[in-house]
Amino acid sequence: MAQIDCVGQVIASEAHLKVTLFKTQRFCQQLGFNAVISSKVTTAASELARNILKYAGRGQLCLHVCSIDGKQGLEIIASDTGPGIKDLESAMADNYSSGGTLGMGLPGVARLMDYFHIHSEVGKGTKVTIRKFL
Repeated sequence: MAQIDCVGQVIASEAHLKVTLFKTQRFCQQLGFNAVISSKVTTAASELARNILKYAGRGQLCLHVCSIDGKQGLEIIASDTGPGIKDLESAMADNYSSGGTLGMGLPGVARLMDYFHIHSEVGKGTKVTIRKFL
């Protein structure tokens, strides 16, 4: 296991998004994920970061090494203090979009990862935790 602890990145612009994706790929490589898994994790991180930009305008993504029940991997926490998600159940359904997109974002992220948890409060923001294990 690589000797890295946490990588954080503010998300407030497209430039921040690009830096986040680079950091995510690098973190995955350092942990020992293969190219396919690294691509899946980077895709999930990209979707979460894009949601922050689109719906909240600003937030952060933090990448952590995690070890749970003897399994080691990567945990990503995406958080913002934006408007929150009014209808979380609908937001987690395929083809639902409140922003005119294809509506594959959050459900797609959940399918790419080994663990997915979302908490959102209207007027307070959203926090998504995802994990991928080696």
